[in-house]
Amino acid sequence: MDKFYLDREETLLLVIDIQEKLLPVISNKEDLVEKNNILISTAKKLNIPIIYTEHYAKGIGPTVEKLKENLEGATKFDKKAFSACIEEGFLELISETKRKKIIVTGTETHVCVFQTIRDLLKNGYTVHVPFDAVGSRVEEVKNNALELLRDMGAVITNTELVVFDLVKISGTPEFKEILKLVK
Repeated sequence: MDKFYLDREETLLLVIDIQEKLLPVISNKEDLVEKNNILISTAKKLNIPIIYTEHYAKGIGPTVEKLKENLEGATKFDKKAFSACIEEGFLELISETKRKKIIVTGTETHVCVFQTIRDLLKNGYTVHVPFDAVGSRVEEVKNNALELLRDMGAVITNTELVVFDLVKISGTPEFKEILKLVK
């Protein structure tokens, strides 16, 4: 049961490859950016570490501006491998946070997101994937990747569920701030 719980003290947010030249072809791009901004803002308010990756930025461009401005203070990791986990230093970077539960978002669900999550699971991490914060060019391909990830042990979830699970208690000033994000 523990894998279904999110606590801010043991959670990390990992945003994968939401980049300028890739985003225009993603099927749910507007919703994906909105949900990622909600998760990034929530993580910042709750002091949850954030790591974001850029895959071959020279060719695909940097992280989209609508997210980049909200990622100030987050750790950027450059990569060329589809799985961030096989890049030198990535697993060490994750390990340094001392967080065992990772919320993973980004693009494309069936390539970089899929391969990174598969390797995170293999390395003993618990992974939560908000289906509304990941994307692919084709919705059916995204859904297939999510089904496979669920079969591997990832928790397929949604942005609001993640946010409210991390907050835990209503009526606090923190809750009121975060509630404005999901309205």
